Amino acid sequence: MSPGPPGTRPDTGLTHTARRIIHLNYGFQLLFNLLWWMPVFYAYQKTAGLSDSQIFGIQSIYYVAFCLFEIPTGLIADRIGARNCLRAGAVVMTAANLAPVLSASYTGFLVHFLAIALGRSLTSGAASAYLYDGLRAEKCDAHYLKAEGTARALGLAAKVVCWPLVGPLMTVAHAAPYVLSAASAAGSLACAVALPRLAGEGDGAGRAADGGRRGGAFLRDAGSALRCVASSRWLALVMVQGVALFTLSRICQVNLFQPILLDHGVGEASHGTVLAAMTVAEAVGSARPQWLSRRLPPVAWVSILSLVLAATLAAMTLGGPWAVIALLCLFAAATGFAYPVQRKLVNDAVPPDAPRATLLSVESIVDRAVCALAAVAVGAYVSAGHLDALLLHSALATAVLLGVFQLLVRGGAVRRDRPGAGIPAPGAEVRDAGDAVPLTGGRKQRHDT
Repeated sequence: MSPGPPGTRPDTGLTHTARRIIHLNYGFQLLFNLLWWMPVFYAYQKTAGLSDSQIFGIQSIYYVAFCLFEIPTGLIADRIGARNCLRAGAVVMTAANLAPVLSASYTGFLVHFLAIALGRSLTSGAASAYLYDGLRAEKCDAHYLKAEGTARALGLAAKVVCWPLVGPLMTVAHAAPYVLSAASAAGSLACAVALPRLAGEGDGAGRAADGGRRGGAFLRDAGSALRCVASSRWLALVMVQGVALFTLSRICQVNLFQPILLDHGVGEASHGTVLAAMTVAEAVGSARPQWLSRRLPPVAWVSILSLVLAATLAAMTLGGPWAVIALLCLFAAATGFAYPVQRKLVNDAVPPDAPRATLLSVESIVDRAVCALAAVAVGAYVSAGHLDALLLHSALATAVLLGVFQLLVRGGAVRRDRPGAGIPAPGAEVRDAGDAVPLTGGRKQRHDT
């Protein structure tokens, strides 16, 4: 193995700048996504006087707003640069978490969730794009998959540590979860400010010179992204595969988590412990995607793991309380393994000169739109008392979708634009795209809470 570029450490193969990028990305991802209020937001809003219809109405608006915000924020990221987008998102998230403190009312919570949708839209594509481009500029892109997975694992571990503290802290200061979330977001802003400027990054200045300041530049980027998807069947199909993964994980871990436990006799007092156990399982999977065998390509692993998720949901209709808890933890672990691999798949499929943030905004919009439709169906099933039917139908729909996907891939109907042979081993080298070795690069993808 070659010693690597000048300035690299022989033990890691990372340059000083690459290590700085990775560590600051860890800090940003951990602090930006550390929402202390997550375990208590429903009860908090009920205490503030909101009705169930108001609470779930705000959630519906949040989904729609996220989809709408993805369109301009992806375009903005390609204009002003990923680093500036991260800073803007952190500022918005800090303000968003303070909104319920200033006004614990329907309006305050509505503003809170709308601002969170905007903040997440600004950062969800830019964070991974910056990490990928930064490591690639330092010729350290072999470390991208591990860095992406570790960042997610650290964020999940922080939630396991912090969420049990929310109850005691609220007895001291009722608004503590939102104040601490704002403080965490402010910490993520400090990390974003400290990120180094990438080689060739003009923070949008160069683009402004060729018309970036004109509204037409945004339309050109949007058109370029759509043409890219239309011209690459492989990219489009990989995105569709990600939809199944994202929708299943989101619906189960957010919308169905409590109904499933309650339906199997697990009381609310135990939900926090179960959520912590699931988070640990997901963190382990996210930190160790290398455990997956390299005998199968990443695209096959994502399909297999998505089928595991579907089978787990179906099995929950048969088990008792302890079996359901174990299945939820298995579900979370499979999700943890799948996310970094899916990120790599989509990132590798994006052409190098494409408007990446804009293009991946399109992918995120599809994810959120399908999730919003699924949430409507979930509400109808649960309100009618058909939770088991929902789990079985979700599993069946996933199996059919992934079956069609594999037929298209294996039947030769879709040509892979860039070959990727499998899950990389730690420290694996990366050669040219045409070499028959595991690819360890990636660009970015956005799967967040």
